[in-house]
Amino acid sequence: MADKVVSQNRKAYHEYFILDKLEVGLVLVGTEIKSIRVGAVQFKDAYIHFVNNEAFVTDMYIAHYDKGNQFNHEETRDRKLLMHKTEIKRLQKKVKEKGLTIVPLQMMLVNGRAKLEIGLAQGKDIHDKRESSKEKDAKREIEKALKRNR
Repeated sequence: MADKVVSQNRKAYHEYFILDKLEVGLVLVGTEIKSIRVGAVQFKDAYIHFVNNEAFVTDMYIAHYDKGNQFNHEETRDRKLLMHKTEIKRLQKKVKEKGLTIVPLQMMLVNGRAKLEIGLAQGKDIHDKRESSKEKDAKREIEKALKRNR
């Protein structure tokens, strides 16, 4: 089965410089995987934090499964990430030292399992955001001009 991207966090690329990426697993309960397969996932203000040398994703929204029953999952609960201890310690060290943060970038299905791509990120200033949007607009204009000339 090929990788299927379920949801992307486009806001993260606008708000942050992504320095490093890592693919991790998630601990899911109940009907969460069914909602993920439907694509009912949002990363609006989600971030990763550490508790007792374990990584958790906070404020990631997975909608209720509409065909579920009273045992449906809580939508914005903290979800544990499945990572090696060395990876957790490395990321914890970088976050403490440099003032970086870790944000979810995209959720995908790999061989039927939900995986989360997380990124070590550094916040952009306002002028950096303006500059990146100008670059994006210029690239779009070039693409349009090339299409017209063909």
